[in-house]
Amino acid sequence: MTATGYDDVVDLHRYPINDPSGPACRRLVQACRDQLRDEGVAQLAGFLTPAAVGEMLAIAGRLAAQAWASDQTHTIYFEHPDDSAGPDHPRALLQHSAKKAIALDQIPAAAPVRRLYESDDLTAFIAAVLGKPVLYRSADPLDALEIAVFADGDELGWHFDNSEFSVTVMYQEPDSGGHFDYCPWLRTADDPNYAGVQKILHGDPDGVIRLPTSPGTLAVFRGQHALHRVTPVSGPRPRVNSVLTYGEHPGMKLSELTQRLFYGRTA
Repeated sequence: MTATGYDDVVDLHRYPINDPSGPACRRLVQACRDQLRDEGVAQLAGFLTPAAVGEMLAIAGRLAAQAWASDQTHTIYFEHPDDSAGPDHPRALLQHSAKKAIALDQIPAAAPVRRLYESDDLTAFIAAVLGKPVLYRSADPLDALEIAVFADGDELGWHFDNSEFSVTVMYQEPDSGGHFDYCPWLRTADDPNYAGVQKILHGDPDGVIRLPTSPGTLAVFRGQHALHRVTPVSGPRPRVNSVLTYGEHPGMKLSELTQRLFYGRTA
């Protein structure tokens, strides 16, 4: 294994992303596409090796004191609240999100998931799953890859993603709470479905799916049209995962304002 290899990071027997032209990888890509189409998410349980998961948890533990703690209220659209249609409208209702974020420039170059993220093999695999001709890794020195730590009381309130899709890797589930809930296809580009969104925000469980997760799972999720959240964590053991950022254009970076919001600084 070279310094930039990932042979020890991924279970390549189950998930041969290093052989994209091989029949096993082609079957894997098709299975992921089918799952993404049918369920709004593709999940690859046991994608990471147990050793890689353990090392990432150790790294997160060492870096936790340097993580940026954010605690904010926001609308599900991450826009300024707008009560012109009434205080109960989805654009007016506020959600709560709190977590700690470890930025890319804090994660060691040899960290398992950093080596994996920086490999062209994973980038090409994610593009194939999404049916994209090409994807690029983010050029943001903070946000391209992050480790998110949700301690007791932390959560992600209901929201839609601004990006079409997201890629996550799970390292640790909490003692209690920290569930990923989502409502696939709740809105479209042409229909915001405010009535359906409002029902979910008021606790109607109809259409809400609770996604089972286990350490080592990689997930590709379409979050632009699926309302989703992470429920409040309870207990001393935190929820720990990574978010891997890709896009269809090279050189993507957050604005300085957004960098400060997510990481407390610019880079």
